[in-house]
Amino acid sequence: MLSVRDLHAGYDGRAVLRGVDLDAARGELLGIIGPNGCGKTTLLRVISGVLPAASGSVTIDGDEVRSINPAAMARRIAVVAQGAGLPERFSAFEVTLMGRTPHLGLLQSEGKHDIDVVRAAMQRTDCWHLRSRPVEELSGGERQRVVIARALAQEPGLLLLDEPTSHLDIQHQVDTFRLTLDLCREHQLAAVAVVHDLTLASMFADRIALMADGAIVACGAPTQVLEPRIIERVYGLAVRVIAHPATGRPIVVPDAGPRAMLAPRPAPERSTR
Repeated sequence: MLSVRDLHAGYDGRAVLRGVDLDAARGELLGIIGPNGCGKTTLLRVISGVLPAASGSVTIDGDEVRSINPAAMARRIAVVAQGAGLPERFSAFEVTLMGRTPHLGLLQSEGKHDIDVVRAAMQRTDCWHLRSRPVEELSGGERQRVVIARALAQEPGLLLLDEPTSHLDIQHQVDTFRLTLDLCREHQLAAVAVVHDLTLASMFADRIALMADGAIVACGAPTQVLEPRIIERVYGLAVRVIAHPATGRPIVVPDAGPRAMLAPRPAPERSTR
């Protein structure tokens, strides 16, 4: 589905990506992890065609991204951006309906098929009951479901998510990734998600690609990538990795020693007066 080969890219002559090789198959959720500034978001921007590559190739089902026109690209790739803003004074239904724009001709109005696609997308993402609500009145978790519904309404083959759970509480983080993984399986989407939480990536990603200094330094199953020596080398932090008691997937815990500020306070002395 997605194939990235020897990809180099950057901004204003500054190299960011250095020889990236990556693949994502239909039905698969691929997690991208790595320290801040290592090139994760830049990689998504090049894959989506927003940022041109300096060299190398990005192909979707064998077609070079740079050769696909923007309208066709929007029918094949949907992006859930970090902290995606939603236009105010629009209802959740109207925002989701915007996902059908790539499928419409110039000045063409939405038809019954488009309405049916939007309804199905909102029902699948559990936000159909919010359809009449203005988006500015929605909670963070509700807004994220609408954003994903809009992406799903594009009927893409590839879904790109840039830190989709930032600013969400733990319940909505889990709900978002569980939904994304389910969509991959049900619709045979390929999903590539940038994730900061290593344990969250481990819980849901089929494979994880670890980036450092603009390159992929490890890629494979969570148990292969989330090893203490690899994480310490890339993040500069000692960690402990333990197996989840139910799934066996890695749980990453910083190996930080006790600090005086965390020690229990001594009981106040009682006055003898």
